[in-house]
Amino acid sequence: MRYAVLPVLLLASPIFAEAIAPFTSDGCSAFPDGTLAQQALWLDCCTSHDYAYWKGGTDEERLQADRALQQCVAEVGEPEIAALMLAGVRVGGTPYLPTRFRWGYGWPFPRGYRPLSEAEWRQVEAVSASAE
Repeated sequence: MRYAVLPVLLLASPIFAEAIAPFTSDGCSAFPDGTLAQQALWLDCCTSHDYAYWKGGTDEERLQADRALQQCVAEVGEPEIAALMLAGVRVGGTPYLPTRFRWGYGWPFPRGYRPLSEAEWRQVEAVSASAE
């Protein structure tokens, strides 16, 4: 009889989503934010990319974020740098290492690849709104 209580307790216990940390950006991580002449030339591209990495999501969303970074840097006139950056983030941005720039770094490690739940999206939106 005591074992019959366990499923009821598990169903009755609330399930809490883990909390996302406030958004942070370190610019282009271990890469320059621009050229010597224009030291922040592609910094906005990296900050947008960091936002996508902070919130995380699926492997397809990561690929889209990485390609958006490449396109952004190419559009400021640096297609060779863009290709180099794409290669770097594809290797270094894995969610399976506890780095400060991994995919989904706003969530506790390990998160891996998975879509954000509705509750997680609400957290992302709330943190984003409070940062504005």
